[in-house]
Amino acid sequence: MTQPDAAHEKLVIKLVYYGPALSGKTTNLQRLHDEISSTQRGELIALDTRNDRTLFFDLLPLGVRAPSGLLVKLKVFTVPGQVQHDSTRKAILADCHGVVFVADSQLRQTANNAASFGNLADNLAKLGRDIERFPVVLQFNKRDLPEIVPEEELAQRWGPTPWGMPALATALKGIGVGSTFRELLLRVLPSLEAEHGLAGQHGLTSQALLRSLGLET
Repeated sequence: MTQPDAAHEKLVIKLVYYGPALSGKTTNLQRLHDEISSTQRGELIALDTRNDRTLFFDLLPLGVRAPSGLLVKLKVFTVPGQVQHDSTRKAILADCHGVVFVADSQLRQTANNAASFGNLADNLAKLGRDIERFPVVLQFNKRDLPEIVPEEELAQRWGPTPWGMPALATALKGIGVGSTFRELLLRVLPSLEAEHGLAGQHGLTSQALLRSLGLET
């Protein structure tokens, strides 16, 4: 995991949107970027790869200063979903603190979702992380389309897993985007507290960080 830069008292929290091609990762990031106050976000940048692209932007570009003096910044990325870009996905996952897995709710995309989730698990394992112990939020996107996986089936399939009931979203309309990201932060911050003492040692609570982003419930 990324360590705070002791010389400059800085911790960069890296968050990644993962999932199959065309599941809505890019749309999630674009809508999230739109929802966050312009003073709290940097420019949305696209890095083109062959037939796909990676997007990223800084949240809290100037950082939020903990009472201890630690400067906390966030970076949010998508990964390319095309199969041939596996090395890029693995590289982006390096030093990441948490993942939103964006699945396509359409029934015909079930196999693609499963393959991509398996790829996420494999790449995390190669980086020395167990997906069942890593902060992951599952999001089933495109809930406005016909022939989608019913909520009851999602609850039956995912409720007993370590990741719990998936978030439901229609990212194109901005529905479920902010709440998914907030849920990810709520899962990431306890692990940062355990590793870096973010609240205990540095005095920066989860509520304070969410408040700085305008994501309080």
